[in-house]
Amino acid sequence: MNYALVGRGRMGRAVERLAAERGHRLALVVDPAPGDGAPTAPSVARADFTGIDLAFEFTLPGEAAGNVEALVAAGVPVVCGTTGWTPDVALDPKAKEQGVGVVVAPNFSVGVNLFFMVVRDAAARFGAAGGYDDWILESHHRGKADAPSGTARQLAEIIASADPRTPSVVEGNPKGRLPRQAIHVASLRVGHEPGMHTVGFDSPHDEVELRHRLRNRDGLALGAVLAAEWLVGRTGLYDFQPVLLDLIEKGT
Repeated sequence: MNYALVGRGRMGRAVERLAAERGHRLALVVDPAPGDGAPTAPSVARADFTGIDLAFEFTLPGEAAGNVEALVAAGVPVVCGTTGWTPDVALDPKAKEQGVGVVVAPNFSVGVNLFFMVVRDAAARFGAAGGYDDWILESHHRGKADAPSGTARQLAEIIASADPRTPSVVEGNPKGRLPRQAIHVASLRVGHEPGMHTVGFDSPHDEVELRHRLRNRDGLALGAVLAAEWLVGRTGLYDFQPVLLDLIEKGT
């Protein structure tokens, strides 16, 4: 496919490399910084998407929603991995009306999305057993733009929905005591950590921890490219779960 890269930061360059390995061609770069190789445009509004089959969007939380909406309006399918924002439900009918598909996910790692499944099952079991507090700790490099990460927030949503006690979610460092049955989501920003998420279930007698740690960004980039390949011929708004389920079913 001929694709556009909206945002050529660390994740964008990883997608560029993994997409090339799978035979896809970078045909346009949309980024304020001067580029090399493919034609460039400073913004989505000033870009020409003629001949573009799909766009990858990896920018900033404050830019992603406008970029995705503009791409959909231009009839361009989108895979968006910018974290720190949640797509409006109205995006689904808009995408269907334009005849394009959109995949938006806070994390495109196959391992992370399998981790989501494991955490959902664990939260249901520990919540039903009673006596355990749920918590989340995530760590990323100091340049990450959002805290908590979109992945940590999704983990908190998964736990809150799976735990029969329906705990509340508290982010950051609260003043005073935590409410009973609250899920505490804490963030650490330091150094060059690509991404670590730990989920814990703590009782007076023991503690169980589940952890996912990225080795590099290639797993995220590969998942985004797999999502782009999966999106061909589909319309509407999706997260990464249906992509993953298809991959599992096909054994790829």
